[in-house]
Amino acid sequence: MNKPSLHILTRLLLAAVAGLVLAACKPSAVVPTDATAVSEQAQIYPDYRDITVPPNIAPLNILVKSEGSEFVGCVEGGGQQVVAAAGTDGTLQFDSLEWKSLLKATQGKDLKVTLYAQREGSWVKFPSYAIHVADEPIDRYLSYRLIEPSYELYRQMGLYQRDLESFNVNTIYENNRTYVDDDNHCVNCHNYQNYSTQHMLFHVRGKHGGTVFINNGKVEKRTIKSDSILAGATYPTWHPRKNWVVFSSNQTGQTFHIRNHQKVEVMDYGSDLIFYDVDRGTIRNILKTDTDLETFPCWAPDGKKLYYCVAHVPEFAGANDSVRTDLIMQISQKVRYNVMSMTFDEATGQFGEPQLEVDCVSQHKSAAVPRISPDGRYLLFTVADYGQFHIWHKTADLYVKDLQTGAIYPLTEANSKDVDSYHTWSSNGRWIVFSSRRDDGSFTRPYIAYFDKQGRAHKAFLLPQENPLQNIQLNKSYNVPELTKDAVRAEGIKEEIYK
Repeated sequence: MNKPSLHILTRLLLAAVAGLVLAACKPSAVVPTDATAVSEQAQIYPDYRDITVPPNIAPLNILVKSEGSEFVGCVEGGGQQVVAAAGTDGTLQFDSLEWKSLLKATQGKDLKVTLYAQREGSWVKFPSYAIHVADEPIDRYLSYRLIEPSYELYRQMGLYQRDLESFNVNTIYENNRTYVDDDNHCVNCHNYQNYSTQHMLFHVRGKHGGTVFINNGKVEKRTIKSDSILAGATYPTWHPRKNWVVFSSNQTGQTFHIRNHQKVEVMDYGSDLIFYDVDRGTIRNILKTDTDLETFPCWAPDGKKLYYCVAHVPEFAGANDSVRTDLIMQISQKVRYNVMSMTFDEATGQFGEPQLEVDCVSQHKSAAVPRISPDGRYLLFTVADYGQFHIWHKTADLYVKDLQTGAIYPLTEANSKDVDSYHTWSSNGRWIVFSSRRDDGSFTRPYIAYFDKQGRAHKAFLLPQENPLQNIQLNKSYNVPELTKDAVRAEGIKEEIYK
């Protein structure tokens, strides 16, 4: 694992100093005994009211935005309580050790949260609200990319990993070298085998381009190219048991809008599915078509079926790359994707015929990023009005298909009025993490939602931070959230990329 960069360390040092100053100025964390109950609800950020959380989540620190000169927050359950206090800034930060003990004592039950504010020398007590602590934990580590929301250059981006049981963040890789034109490069598409970092990969684009594979801590950069494939390897999915990766091979164009509320649009003018044998270093086409755009492959958890998205574009028949590029710009809002699947024979390495799983096109909708729950029952995907780059589509929502009953429905409780897109399952199937722009419409941030045994999502909540304001002060988007059971442990990633 790489050490945090200098600017990351500087931010952490400043945060630590600010924390010491705040601690010195904060009032005593004592629950007022003479508070007057009021009917108004406390205004808080993030919105952690009436949510379901894992029993191993970091403290849900909040900012109280209601009127007051001092604030106290009391969280109680299982015969225990945790109390935090704040001055005029309203920032309530709960002790990590006390919080951990409280969640353990309340597992499977409800926490009661009560907030107090001092106004003109007297205390008021806001109505209490509940937080349910689930029985099932969430995978401990969440990895993601941080990137400017409307990017035209690759400067200053990286892959990071957050410990969800604390506020610790480690850097997997960061391209924080001094910017020069011939050294500019992108990192993207990190992917893991079966929720473990023992086998993982990510792409590097630009001068130092290649695909970085990490196998039990050993780092190797490879170039995945062949005259027989359409383009380079793009969106990956690692077979749950074998050292095989299926990629989509995408020819992609981007447009950046000044006035359009979508801001960024990414369109494929060609895409196929390819099969890569990591041990042998061989690559072959799975589907190579002229008028179909296949993308976002995803293995079923038993490795016996492959899911993906496809758009049929008859206008592409016989067209060269130049014609396709011009054409996709004209028809992009008419291009829509369905979810498909193919069976897979592990013994022969052969795929079956494509089968329709979700027909979005007939509903004038478009699907992206199919993901199968670890028990194999639910297909989770994103639906928007057109295209496949849903992280900027305001209409994007999360949907599931029950593969046992065939029922297809939106995850209404977790969705919002803004973008809800790229998603990942926890290894026990009880949690999903996804990207959402519901806070301000511009930045994607990770939201976590409980997915119960009846196939319903619960109210989603924002990734907790030590300082609640960090979520809105960080001027970068969280991109491609992925859960793993263990932390990335690898040395020499940067050396391998730059050699």
